[in-house]
Amino acid sequence: MRFPRSIRLDESDVSVFESAAAPGEWAVSGAFAFSQLTPEDLQGKTRQAFAHGFLGLESFGRSTLVTVTDIDRESYEGIIDLLARHFVEHYGAPDMAAARPAAEEEAAFAASLCDHPINTLLAVSRELEDRGIVESFRVITPEGPKSHAKIWEIVEQESDPDDDALQNES
Repeated sequence: MRFPRSIRLDESDVSVFESAAAPGEWAVSGAFAFSQLTPEDLQGKTRQAFAHGFLGLESFGRSTLVTVTDIDRESYEGIIDLLARHFVEHYGAPDMAAARPAAEEEAAFAASLCDHPINTLLAVSRELEDRGIVESFRVITPEGPKSHAKIWEIVEQESDPDDDALQNES
């Protein structure tokens, strides 16, 4: 089975969302979080989260992109339990038994988005229309086995006295 995990290609999520999901968190669409909002409520960072954010399931922060990954059955069941508890604690579900079907539906929907090769990136776009929230998903397919890896990294080097001398001469 496959499931989405949040991924961060740069630090923009930290700036654009009220709370950014950490890289590697399991994630769902999370559109349910906006079901009671009006167009007037969708301003600033809330608007960004609504328009382009997946919901990370550890921090309950948002992520612009998720990546398709494998998930084992135990982790998948843990996601359902976590979501059900979240529905009870934050959305007024009366108990875990009542919340579980909604959590199962949300998890199943997230898994259904992942009918793609591992490391495929997904992006969400949402609009509020007369009929409710409408989501569309963009699929960004990896071109090779090393796609979606770091493009660069900063490597600390020990200073060489000869290098310092050369830098000071120029």
